[in-house]
Amino acid sequence: MKTIAARMLDQLKIGYELRAYDVDESELDAITVAHKVGMPPEATFKTLVVRGDKSGILLACIPGNAELDLKKLAAVTGNKKVELAAVKEIQSLTGYIRGGVSPLGSKKRYPVWMDEAALTHARISVSAGQRGLQMILSPDDLQKAATATLASISKPAS
Repeated sequence: MKTIAARMLDQLKIGYELRAYDVDESELDAITVAHKVGMPPEATFKTLVVRGDKSGILLACIPGNAELDLKKLAAVTGNKKVELAAVKEIQSLTGYIRGGVSPLGSKKRYPVWMDEAALTHARISVSAGQRGLQMILSPDDLQKAATATLASISKPAS
């Protein structure tokens, strides 16, 4: 079954590969997902739902082996402060559940910010919009499909 995110790529005639994996509720982190789909963690991007004090909700795509740098994201988005949305809000905001948030196809169109590290890879992996399914595609194609803004928004995981 194709997800909304996959159908969006089809409509845009963007090539991608879907990779399914077994879901374990206790292992939803991007590094585990990367290993399950055979991609390096730094090329497996997680999509985080963030609330800015001025901009409201936005999506941040960062490498699976990194952390979101809230100060950098606030600066590039024109916010004084940004914070991760509460897990209980994710589904009502995006239509996705934790571990299955895609930068494409959320129920409302939010601004997408993608870490510029994506461009150092020929292909990256992002959620296809459900747990257990990743899309592999070129970062340029993802940026185009999501109309994502590139910026340095991550930092090494502590």
